[in-house]
Amino acid sequence: MGLGMVRPMTHFDVAIVGGGIVGSSTAYYLRKNGFTGSIGLFEQDMSFKRACTSLSWGGIRQQFSTPENIRLSQFGLALIRNLKDEFGPEADIGFKEQGYLVLATEGSVAVLEENQKLQRSMGADTEIYWGADMARRFPWINFDGIAAASFGPRNEGWFDPYSLMSIVRKAALARDVTLVQQAVAGIGRNGKITSLSTAGGETFTVGALVNAAGASAGAVAGFAGIELPVSPAKRFVYVIDCPGASEAMRKGPLTFDVTGEYFRPEGRNFIWGFTPSDDEEPKVKDWEMDESWFENRIWPALASRVPAFEAVKMIGGWIGHYDYNWFDHNGIIGRHPDIENFYFANGFSGHGIQQGPATGNAIAELICFGGYRTIDLARLGYERLQRKEPLFEKNIF
Repeated sequence: MGLGMVRPMTHFDVAIVGGGIVGSSTAYYLRKNGFTGSIGLFEQDMSFKRACTSLSWGGIRQQFSTPENIRLSQFGLALIRNLKDEFGPEADIGFKEQGYLVLATEGSVAVLEENQKLQRSMGADTEIYWGADMARRFPWINFDGIAAASFGPRNEGWFDPYSLMSIVRKAALARDVTLVQQAVAGIGRNGKITSLSTAGGETFTVGALVNAAGASAGAVAGFAGIELPVSPAKRFVYVIDCPGASEAMRKGPLTFDVTGEYFRPEGRNFIWGFTPSDDEEPKVKDWEMDESWFENRIWPALASRVPAFEAVKMIGGWIGHYDYNWFDHNGIIGRHPDIENFYFANGFSGHGIQQGPATGNAIAELICFGGYRTIDLARLGYERLQRKEPLFEKNIF
């Protein structure tokens, strides 16, 4: 039977809702951890044109303030480093190890130093630059108003997210995972999850259900009567031609300014984005581009920060939807405390591509062994929502 074909099955021991990086990784690591039961991977749109994974920036970093987030990304980095050994000699995602640069004002230097101490204790190579050293290291940036800059010179950068997702999904399907190309429209529950139904009118009984539905995760949880504060957050990405950019700029890091704008090289061009404030957050979660953010907000700010950006031309762009956790912006991972066969892998708020492989492995360990073996993610569990105890990340981009 060819990859991706649906077998005539009416039961799955594990049903995974969502075929992006998180869902595909869950399926792959279930098999790698020795699971021999039937696995169904439910994905309604195999083009992934509007998936969180394929529309992401493809970044990976260790500059977090939460140990679990650092470990999750380190797992993803190890997979990238060993991609050909894991998936074969043709596996390639174009990893650009050009680093992340995080700027800080005087008021946030203490947080920057605290984060660096944690990162370095966990094996990261984070460096902090001060004063004139910043300008010597990154001469194309205007550091007015900046007290320090944190830089990850190794093990940070970006890659093609669609390629990673495709490689992992293909490997999962090659290990007897069934792809069901339909949208999930309902979930049956009687104490625990008993079944799911699709928009095409099919019903499958299930032994366990994994919610890896990206920006639709809140709606999927709602089918089971579970409240999950995850829904789309609309983000704009602009592709920029900058004729005056130096070669050093084009080989430079992904840079985050203190005012919320960020940029990185993209071939001979650059891509720009920004993190809106609560007041600026787009209320309508559609797929319409808004160029006014480029003209009125991002361009003036980045031209002030990078003089070469004064003369640029927008040549393209796209809209992406984060699977946003509105409670505390961190991933929600693990088994439901009251529904033993419902698993969360949701709400990564822009970190899903780098944390997806580790999350898939973590869910697989819970299903296969009843507990975590590689990374203890208990603090990222659903219980913190029930306790109303947020776990905030101090480096939210």
